[in-house]
Amino acid sequence: MIRRRSLLALTGLGGAAALLPAGPALAAPPRTIDLPAPTAGRPVGTTVLHLVDHDRPDPFAPAPGPRELMVQLWYPAHTTAGRPRAPYTTPRVAAVIERVLPLDPGTLTLVRPTARAGAPATPGPLPLLLLGHGRGGGRGNCTALAEELAAHGYLVAAVDHTYDAAAVEFPDGRLVLGALPDDPPDWDAQDHKEIAARVGDLRFVIDELTGGRLPFRVDRERIGALGHSMGGAAAAEAMRRDRRLRIGLDLDGGLFGSPVPDPGLDRPFLLLTSLDDHDTWRRWREHHRAWGRQLRAGGAGHLSFTDLPHAAGPGNVAAHLPADLYATLFGTLTPARATALTRAYVLAFVDRFLRDRPAPLLDGPSPRYPEIGFRWAHG
Repeated sequence: MIRRRSLLALTGLGGAAALLPAGPALAAPPRTIDLPAPTAGRPVGTTVLHLVDHDRPDPFAPAPGPRELMVQLWYPAHTTAGRPRAPYTTPRVAAVIERVLPLDPGTLTLVRPTARAGAPATPGPLPLLLLGHGRGGGRGNCTALAEELAAHGYLVAAVDHTYDAAAVEFPDGRLVLGALPDDPPDWDAQDHKEIAARVGDLRFVIDELTGGRLPFRVDRERIGALGHSMGGAAAAEAMRRDRRLRIGLDLDGGLFGSPVPDPGLDRPFLLLTSLDDHDTWRRWREHHRAWGRQLRAGGAGHLSFTDLPHAAGPGNVAAHLPADLYATLFGTLTPARATALTRAYVLAFVDRFLRDRPAPLLDGPSPRYPEIGFRWAHG
């Protein structure tokens, strides 16, 4: 079983950083890398917000100042006519991610999402889902999942956790690189500091989106949090601390940095994992007090729940990483299949508990998705 720290070391991007020097490209990249389109036909819009929490100092900034965030929203659009296709990320952020993962230079500029930039949103109120990235990742890592949820009627808000994300570019041109320690002297203290900052970010974004200051109407009775890797741990702790969150979902993240594994949670929570088990998951299962599931995706790697497998092949990641690490990160599922599995189970979960819709997919194994094993179920 992967050791305690490994689920954080192998998060969104940080675990692959600087393991090997970038070698020569094996082949010319394709002209585009299209992310899978949403399974619903509804058009999707996206926009980016710069939010400043003047009531909270940034715990990681080298100089005192308020906590600044970049937040990307995906939402059902009224129309996308005349609106350009949104870029996957900015060129400067892409260059950082490509060095860290590592991908051949220019790979991420080829990735094409479905959403259209600045398209007008459908009238609300909309259920809200907060989406968190892994340690060293970024807000766009789960774009295909966010677009799927938006096409099914959700407002999805993905947060760049500043100084945690690989890179965050602000509207004034500042590029803030990730600055978390690779090997702190006290991992438990570091976990708690990072999770506390992330939870503060999520709660602030809820405040902003429900405060009537932005042009989106949120259904305050239908709010949830989900995240990949450490983003999943933050979703769990945010649920524990904020009753506004009705549900939580963790995509392959150890439940570090909070007391959640020992008291459990009292609202629905889903774990979708690549590993069979982990100490923090066992403890959570013993104490969870509401509907809960741990589902394991056979053949998945730690990054299979993100968009990064779609870029890994064209970007020649396998040429730059040891074979065992590549297998741990990307597994054996094809990128399209990994995205389909993740979308299906996440959508079933949020629809069941935020929209009271039947979700038989969560009741037992499905012949449509034989890769998904029910590791544990309650309720």
